[in-house]
Amino acid sequence: MTTIVNTKTLSFVQAVNDALKTMLRENQQVVLLGEDIGKNGGVFRATDGLQAEFGEERVMDTPLSEAGFTGAAIGMALNGFRPVVEIQFLGFIYPAYEQIMTHAARMRSRTMGHFTVPMVIRAPYGAGVRAPEIHSDSTEALFTHMPGIKVVCPSTPYDAKGLLIAAIEDPDPVLFLEPMRCYRSVREEIPEGKYVIEIGKGKKLREGDDVTIIAWGAMVPVAMKAAQMAAQKGIEADVIDLRTLYPLDKELISESVQKTGRTVIVQEAHMTGGVANDILAIINDTSFLYQKAPVQRVTGYDVPVPFFSYEDEYLPTPNRVLSAIQTAVKF
Repeated sequence: MTTIVNTKTLSFVQAVNDALKTMLRENQQVVLLGEDIGKNGGVFRATDGLQAEFGEERVMDTPLSEAGFTGAAIGMALNGFRPVVEIQFLGFIYPAYEQIMTHAARMRSRTMGHFTVPMVIRAPYGAGVRAPEIHSDSTEALFTHMPGIKVVCPSTPYDAKGLLIAAIEDPDPVLFLEPMRCYRSVREEIPEGKYVIEIGKGKKLREGDDVTIIAWGAMVPVAMKAAQMAAQKGIEADVIDLRTLYPLDKELISESVQKTGRTVIVQEAHMTGGVANDILAIINDTSFLYQKAPVQRVTGYDVPVPFFSYEDEYLPTPNRVLSAIQTAVKF
């Protein structure tokens, strides 16, 4: 007997909204907190219509205090709720950093497993949408450094819904990064109702034997475009969308790079101290003797994200990735 699954075509931000609506309906302990998320539906309309359906006690507009409402959410999570906090932009999360790293990430360890903090922190991030200063930061590595908090970063509407539902159901805190460039750039058929994508598992988007390209978030379309350009030159690439940045999918990474022997990592963030370095370490630890060329990194530069008129000079492009692919293949 075939089960018919109803679907609907959604953008990334609509998929986020659908995931939140699904979990608000299913679990009375799910609550949302953030600036302007209620009546206004959020700066990107990710929570549009949710306060009207679920009320002000479950979709709460907060004061402009990231430390305040993040701390409140930690207390709620410790007392049986499953709060989902929205930070308007990742660059605004720094006032809440102490609450996240000192309390949310450590509570399970601090209490020897007696308490957990089942909360989600949603944060739009990344450059490329012509936002003002501090609105375009890609500082995900600040959070992958602290054990105790998972870091998730989908690139497609389908993954956004499934991973957000998984994050809300996770017993520990999850930073859920939403690349702004992906919010309305693509639409996909999404199953109605609830489905879950496992946190910590990447996805292979393309098969190839010559080089592995690893990316996440808004860099996934860039990597795919570069792979298509490379194919026109006779170079076939594996393309991996990590989807989760902590914990990383070591098995998927090592399997691919052992097959191809060459790797290009594409990250929007600054080069120094980025997630790309952790991936490189995994390759070194698991697959060093398989490598035919040094691992190439295509990243942002070690400067603050520039004003929007210079964003295109800062961000990795398909041409920059193609150049790195050719360097690896010709080594």
